[in-house]
Amino acid sequence: MNVKVIMSWDIIPGREQEYFEFVVRRFMPGVQKLGMALSDAWVTIYGDHPQILVGAVVPGLEKAEKIISSEEWYQLNSRLLDFVQNYELKLAPLEGGFQF
Repeated sequence: MNVKVIMSWDIIPGREQEYFEFVVRRFMPGVQKLGMALSDAWVTIYGDHPQILVGAVVPGLEKAEKIISSEEWYQLNSRLLDFVQNYELKLAPLEGGFQF
């Protein structure tokens, strides 16, 4: 069964430019290299929800857990946390449509 990795966060005010450069040049390519297939990215424009929501699909819970416990994942996430706050990650069975 495919698993959806759902990540959400808010960009730290004043770090937007550095954040976008990191995400485009390092984070997204790194996530894909680890075996996650990026499926969606959302930006909250209005309301009390995380500013950014990113989804990726992984073939199986075991593989997803292996990825998020790897040193490569730790390094990517550590660098991401320099630019974001209120970070959350969860694994869920892949369903059709929007998942939060």
